[in-house]
Amino acid sequence: MKAAPALLCLALLLAVTAAPAAPTRYTVKNRRIEPNQPLAVALQGAGLPPEQVGAVVAALEGVFDFRKSRVGDQFRLVLREGELDFFGYRQSAVDEWQVRRDGERYVGSKRTIEVEKQVALVTLDITHSLYMAAVTAGEDPAIGMALADVFAWDIDFYRDVRQGDRARALVEKFVSKGRLLRYGEVLAASYQGGAVGTKRVFRYELPDGRPSFFQEDGASARKAFLKSPLKYAHVTSSFGSRFHPVLQYVKAHNGVDYAASIGTPVWAVADGLVTVAANTGAGGNTVCLRHTNGFETCYLHLSKFGQGVRSGARVSQKQVIALSGNTGRSTGPHLHYALKRNGQYVNPLNQNFPRTEPLPKHLLADFRGKVSSLASQLDAVSVANAHAGN
Repeated sequence: MKAAPALLCLALLLAVTAAPAAPTRYTVKNRRIEPNQPLAVALQGAGLPPEQVGAVVAALEGVFDFRKSRVGDQFRLVLREGELDFFGYRQSAVDEWQVRRDGERYVGSKRTIEVEKQVALVTLDITHSLYMAAVTAGEDPAIGMALADVFAWDIDFYRDVRQGDRARALVEKFVSKGRLLRYGEVLAASYQGGAVGTKRVFRYELPDGRPSFFQEDGASARKAFLKSPLKYAHVTSSFGSRFHPVLQYVKAHNGVDYAASIGTPVWAVADGLVTVAANTGAGGNTVCLRHTNGFETCYLHLSKFGQGVRSGARVSQKQVIALSGNTGRSTGPHLHYALKRNGQYVNPLNQNFPRTEPLPKHLLADFRGKVSSLASQLDAVSVANAHAGN
């Protein structure tokens, strides 16, 4: 019986020894950079003590330039027992930085993300719009913007698109872990449309390093003027006389109105010289360009002028010269686009501009050799389409 107290003590000792340790407490905080908020201020706002904010900043010195922080950037804090254990900063799918605790110090680095470049054939069957065709095909709608850029001289992707049209593109895709990060260059593209017929273009790098698009016979895909000053645009008022809802009388409408939300990029339809970049009263913020062969274009009701766009400056075709707006005597956000020829207003929608110079003859053999492979890939029938046809 005298051994009982000893056994009891041993049992109590074992019970204390076997008791589970308290779990480590982790706290995770996800935040975004707000307007006018430096990273250090954002970290303090997330509850990180000043000494640990200083440790993060010191660890990233020479690794990340804090001046390049942008509104909407994401960051994550992982705290272990109230002490910073990990900091992650994400600016895009391929731009991430991190700070990890290593003993008593913090080490910063840029996260390495493996990116693979692929060349893929994208087929878009249009039932409603190019945007919806991309979504239906499981593609990022950005492919529609890329095609609008490639065919900007021949197709207005609002007015010319019809149900049953088909677009195909041989395009570079940058992929990480099977996920599309972004599209690269469009190498070749075709469009079969009820309104525009069949268009086929191929990307070719000229001897001076400039890339351009050409048709299969070497004719340039470029024209002196683009079809539209906007990539996607809905014509709300055509050229000619119309009843003005503000002035309450019929007046000449010397241009075309495009529905465009405030801030939509407006590009120069052709190379030119800026003759007007100012507020013109009824026209609001206005840019006018003088082009060759007696042509002039004007863009009205803008919200903002493009960088470097001022009277006397030269601009190039497809350069963003302004953002659309609602300034002046405007009835709502839109872009008024006008075209003059030899001082007289003409309808921008029925002009047929010539193509620029074709490929020089001495480059045709090299061009055809490279285009042959692209054309074969562009015309390839996907397995899915082959089965659908059976």
